Amino acid sequence: MVMMMNNQEELLSKIATGNGHGENSPYFDGWKAYESDPYHHTENPQGVIQMGLAENLLCHDAVEEWLINNPEASICTAEGLNEFRDIAIFQDYHGLPKFRNAVANFMRKVRGNKVTFDPDRIVMSGGATGAHETVAFCLANPGDAFLVPTPYYPGFDRDLRWRTGVQLVPVVCDSSNNFKVTIEALEAAYGKAQESNIRIKGLLITNPSNPLGTFLDRETLRNIVSFINEKNIHLVCDEIYAATVFTDEPSFISIAEIIEEIECNRNLIHIVYSLSKDMGFPGFRVGIIYSYNDAVVSCARKMSSFGLVSSQTQHLIAKMLSDDEFVEKFISESARRLAERHNAFTWGLSQVGIGCLKSNAGLFLWMDLHHLLKEQTCEAEMELWRVIINEVKLNVSPGSSFHCPNPGWFRVCFANMDDQTMEVAISRIRTFMLKNKEAKVPKKKLCWQSSLRLSMSSRRMDDFLASPCMSPQSPLVRART
Repeated sequence: MVMMMNNQEELLSKIATGNGHGENSPYFDGWKAYESDPYHHTENPQGVIQMGLAENLLCHDAVEEWLINNPEASICTAEGLNEFRDIAIFQDYHGLPKFRNAVANFMRKVRGNKVTFDPDRIVMSGGATGAHETVAFCLANPGDAFLVPTPYYPGFDRDLRWRTGVQLVPVVCDSSNNFKVTIEALEAAYGKAQESNIRIKGLLITNPSNPLGTFLDRETLRNIVSFINEKNIHLVCDEIYAATVFTDEPSFISIAEIIEEIECNRNLIHIVYSLSKDMGFPGFRVGIIYSYNDAVVSCARKMSSFGLVSSQTQHLIAKMLSDDEFVEKFISESARRLAERHNAFTWGLSQVGIGCLKSNAGLFLWMDLHHLLKEQTCEAEMELWRVIINEVKLNVSPGSSFHCPNPGWFRVCFANMDDQTMEVAISRIRTFMLKNKEAKVPKKKLCWQSSLRLSMSSRRMDDFLASPCMSPQSPLVRART
């Protein structure tokens, strides 16, 4: 066996035999647990519920309705067949002009029509994953580094590093100030990198944040632009959750708006966008690079030939996003449904004493379970996570996989399931918390009714148990009986 492994290493490249993808991490292990035992409300009601995937399914019905009413948008229908030959043939890697125009207009609308985008600066890529890697190739050499505020999306360790050889240097932001990105933290990370002879080529921010579900205020964005301008390093702004903001005040502020207000070198500013989160189309692989640097636009466009968006997808998206009435209704309805789901989930958690970071964007919650840890360590966090995965049967992602410096935080995705599945997930959490509470109370003081005071009155619990979503097989029903 050892000889075979050695032969493999000699036959294949370091990329093929290495662990640069980062798949061996709790973040991806949770996905594997779900894939091996997926929850289904009838076929596998005791399976793992997927709450580790930031997917937006809440408005798919609106998209389906539009597709039914606009069959000509697809070249694979009888109504759209007359455009088949023009779309199916080779297309230039600049992308269909109508696609770039539609995406530029959509980006403007998502940002409240406060800024405009030049279609000629729109560069296609195979999802945000491909867009980030392309930007990294354009801006940095192997060994160079990007600063990244913590906690950050675990996939960045793959997207920016695996094939490029680029490093990521964490900017430590923690719970003491709700994970705010400060100039002090940026300067500390930059200085530490210099001491280690690491060349910093840029700063990567995610706005709105994954996993926090918050977005940066105007003052912080101004400070960030001043920082990168002073250091003469690039600023890459991941804004793929721009349309998932579900509050009117405060409103989302794009970096495109900030650079209209203050003096800066625009050649240092780059935006990564996609339709995966805002529209719920991750399978379409529509990634966008929008750079204010002509050389980056030119280079990225050449590199895009390795990961183009199919012309069929471009054609469909162009038709859909050019429908102004549909787009405006979609953005509004999506925000309303996200707010509704967010409020329902946070309320359910609050009833059993679980708090979350106050948020107003994204497809997830940043859940605080530090009070359940045996000790405030990463090891204790992983022990709790294994219980949640294997016993509670929920795939939530531990904060350590997001490089969070404070143990006990977990990302919980709430927009990738129907209402019934959400109720089952909340009931499992309630059952777990009640058992945890009972385990900490002396036996002689235990009684079912008193242990429920943490969540709701016994009368309200009876009403909940009698609801249609609570079948006799529910974990909470079994716990009571």
